[in-house]
Amino acid sequence: MATSAIERFDAAVDSAIGKLRSPTVDHFAYALGSACDHSILWHAIASVWAASTGDEKKFLRISGALALESGLTNGVVKSLFGRKRPSAYPKGTKLPHGMRVPITSSFPSGHAAAAFCAAAILSDDTDNLAWYALAATISITRVYVKMHHASDVAAGAIWGYALGRVLRVALPK
Repeated sequence: MATSAIERFDAAVDSAIGKLRSPTVDHFAYALGSACDHSILWHAIASVWAASTGDEKKFLRISGALALESGLTNGVVKSLFGRKRPSAYPKGTKLPHGMRVPITSSFPSGHAAAAFCAAAILSDDTDNLAWYALAATISITRVYVKMHHASDVAAGAIWGYALGRVLRVALPK
């Protein structure tokens, strides 16, 4: 059976990430993934930012962008694809650190889409690379915990970044 370039890419990344597996990294990756369910981490960051600057509009802008991103990614885009996740955790499987088993298609990664959308909005004024580093870290953990193929994450990151760039112009400051 011939494998596609995407399958080879996914296998190569999964193999490389597999070499990083350890209890310490497990704790970090599962906890971070759980903190990012429903964009909770990004909403918390927006809350702290708004509270520290007194700019409530920033919170509303970021939360609004994430609501739009989630609706589009999880309600529209994922419904167009039926890609299976790399590790089929049986329903009801108890995962470490509160992580849950998603019910949507694997493609594209919603965590990666939300992360890069949020990074694009948060870096609106400064183009701060730290937000993108956090987004990349979150995205990579999705492959680490076997919730996504690397290509799901890459597509989610591209989609989220593009959507974030549009929304940072479209949504009022």
